Amino acid sequence: MDTKSQIIYIATNLFQQKGYKGVGVSEILNACTITKGALYHHFPNGKEELLITCLESIDQAITTDIEVIFKQYQTTQEALCAMIEKLVANFEREGTISGYTFSSIVSEMASLSEPVRNTCSNLYAKIQEIYIKKLVEDGFSKDTAASIALMITASIEGAIMLCLTDNTSEPLKVISHVLPNVLKES
Repeated sequence: MDTKSQIIYIATNLFQQKGYKGVGVSEILNACTITKGALYHHFPNGKEELLITCLESIDQAITTDIEVIFKQYQTTQEALCAMIEKLVANFEREGTISGYTFSSIVSEMASLSEPVRNTCSNLYAKIQEIYIKKLVEDGFSKDTAASIALMITASIEGAIMLCLTDNTSEPLKVISHVLPNVLKES
């Protein structure tokens, strides 16, 4: 792994575990075993530029994973259940869901810059577009699909935060049963 990729990988994990404000440049330097000069060589605008790059990396990993899952199943209900089952399995195996959420970073967003907020917003929009596309294939109107996609995103993100907070996969298990039923009723 080259230096830049290593910095992105390590910093992404740190940001997800501790949030943007909870991670100092010196901690990133120590964890990556690099100099300040090396960090600024790859990220001339510093920590914020690194954060945006980390978010873009998360974006690609999460959306690719969701797309693969949603293409494997005929209906949104089936795809959603499979995706949530994967999250539950990851949590129960690793005790965290660090690679699948950026909520810890987003929670600090109000005090962050517009470019960071836009990057986070774009990621949520991409995730919701995957859901919308599948819901439209299931026969929902575009407007209804957009509303349901927002609810799915909020439910999953909220469940992930509750799993991490309560140290249990139960919130994801609950929504894995509730969300498909909501789709049947819509």
